[in-house]
Amino acid sequence: MFATWIRTLNKNLFGKYLLVTNVVSSGALLAAGDVIQQTIELAGDKNGQKRDWRRTGRMWVIGTMQGPFNHYWYKVLDFYLPGTTFNIIIRKILCDQIIAAPFFASFFIIGMGSLEGESLESSIADLKRKFWTIYKADWTVWPAAQAVNFYFVPSRLRVLYVNTVTLGWDTYLSYVKHKDANGKKLVSAEEEKIVQLQPTLELNGNIKKAQ
Repeated sequence: MFATWIRTLNKNLFGKYLLVTNVVSSGALLAAGDVIQQTIELAGDKNGQKRDWRRTGRMWVIGTMQGPFNHYWYKVLDFYLPGTTFNIIIRKILCDQIIAAPFFASFFIIGMGSLEGESLESSIADLKRKFWTIYKADWTVWPAAQAVNFYFVPSRLRVLYVNTVTLGWDTYLSYVKHKDANGKKLVSAEEEKIVQLQPTLELNGNIKKAQ
């Protein structure tokens, strides 16, 4: 009975509803990466900084938006470059690094900036500052990970495998996105507006008390 249920679940998750599985796992693991990064930040924070669940929520949104692209990207690669020969795997890795890696890095930085209330110009400027840092790090991690993916992992499990490896990578992305050049935690445009309003609100409250 239990074995039958497992087979049915596997058939649905990695067959009939594979796109849904890939989208949900992409969002969940990007959010998990941010939770890990914030835990690291809070462990060394001496200013009473609190966990920002809205930031984690924004990471989840970006992850779910990337899910469909991941899903169809590997389908396209497997369709046009079938097989597991050495030459095929090298070509897949190069395609992934030259086409997909820059796209996903740009999508992440600009998408997160937009969700944090930044203007498009500000998000693009942030991308210009951080793109090469992310892209160079990408070359140290993903070619080897994708070699394993393209040789050993079945097509239907590719995105899940990538999302699992991505947990550590997403922690790094969260770090790069939310740190400035000096290693300090950045404040989103939305949070900055709240900080700017606080003195005004306090002043108004003091005036009311005096009246």
